[in-house]
Amino acid sequence: MPLRRRRPIARLATTAVVAGTAANMGARSAQRSAEAAQAQDAPPADAPVDETAAPEDVESPQIRELRQLAALKDQGILTEEEFSAKKAQILGL
Repeated sequence: MPLRRRRPIARLATTAVVAGTAANMGARSAQRSAEAAQAQDAPPADAPVDETAAPEDVESPQIRELRQLAALKDQGILTEEEFSAKKAQILGL
């Protein structure tokens, strides 16, 4: 049985799928590498605060906790009501 040649459109579509998949995977790999490099450059969370830092660089514990709660809400772990209640408790409202 002789080999059948693919139609040009089918070859083009296959090439596009392969190229698109490779580009997507390359972008994901680059993003993971960048995140890993950034994590290595970041100081540990329990590192002492630099006393010479500008006041806007230093976050209060309340702001840090609110940022963590907002991240949990964005992930869907906390509901909007739970977030609002905890925010009011932290801010003393």
